[in-house]
Amino acid sequence: MKKIVLSLLCVLGSLYLFAQDTFSIVAVDEETGEIGAAGASCVDGIAAFGGIQLLNDIIPGRGGVNAQAWVCLNPHINLVNAIDQMEQGLSPSEIIDWLYANDACSSQSFNPEYRQYGIVDFDPDGNARVAAFTGANADDYKGHITGPNYAIQGNILLGEEVLTQMEDGFVNTEGSLAEKLMGAMQGANIPGADQRCLDRGTSSTSAFLRVYSPDDEPGSPSLELSILEMPFGEEPIDSLQSLFDEWFTTNSVLDWQGKGSVQVFPNPVTNELQVYFQSPRSIETLTIYDTVGKVVMELSPNTVAQTHLQLDVSKLERGTYYLKFKSKESGIETIRIVKP
Repeated sequence: MKKIVLSLLCVLGSLYLFAQDTFSIVAVDEETGEIGAAGASCVDGIAAFGGIQLLNDIIPGRGGVNAQAWVCLNPHINLVNAIDQMEQGLSPSEIIDWLYANDACSSQSFNPEYRQYGIVDFDPDGNARVAAFTGANADDYKGHITGPNYAIQGNILLGEEVLTQMEDGFVNTEGSLAEKLMGAMQGANIPGADQRCLDRGTSSTSAFLRVYSPDDEPGSPSLELSILEMPFGEEPIDSLQSLFDEWFTTNSVLDWQGKGSVQVFPNPVTNELQVYFQSPRSIETLTIYDTVGKVVMELSPNTVAQTHLQLDVSKLERGTYYLKFKSKESGIETIRIVKP
């Protein structure tokens, strides 16, 4: 899983013009063929336009586009054109070149330097391709990061750390593409990630996460989570995490192939950590260490054989930790967790 996009937009829709700050990610999973995106923005009234997911579109089995910064709505014409070019076979970098030469949005006089894009797809051999663009006139702080299968970009951000923490959350989260996208969003869960929400004490007002399986129909993703708009002072990424946890618990079946005998979720984790064992464990000791080997938490074991534990790690400071189990069945097992 490798590409993600962050977005900020200003929206021209019908007779309306909005200035929006958005951070987003778009990514693909070469192993499963999944394509997904996630993002958030601080925009009052965005629920009337269907939430911030309006910045993204995905062709199942082919690729996805995030189009942000100054954009037109009804239709989001540059996004529509990007998807059209993807359907015609252009690569992500070729699509960006085409969009730059053929900007169709009247906002800012059709000037492509006010736009921001993140694009990922699969080439004919199923390999991930990625490209991103940040126009010189998009609002600061602006920028993008690309990796082997993800593009992350944003504007009107608190700073570069919003992008780098999103990347850390994506790269360091173990599991499915959906889990990694949620990890990226938690990386941006800081007050003022979108500058305009700093006085609210939140990262944003609206957030989304979606994943398409290769056999999904367009417009019908396997996973679609949306926080259209939160009241003043309430964090949409926290609400998105709650929706994600509920979905994961009720719909996700753990795939143990090649993943070891212990899995944790979510990771990065904010409050409650779910631990799953491939086979029952009678836990004798359970300890959490920091990166220098200092014990930061010792938890009371439950010697009854079980396949699932729920751990409260809300008091841990931000950082990387190692969760060590000792059981009668499997001896010592260690897994890394991240607290954003």
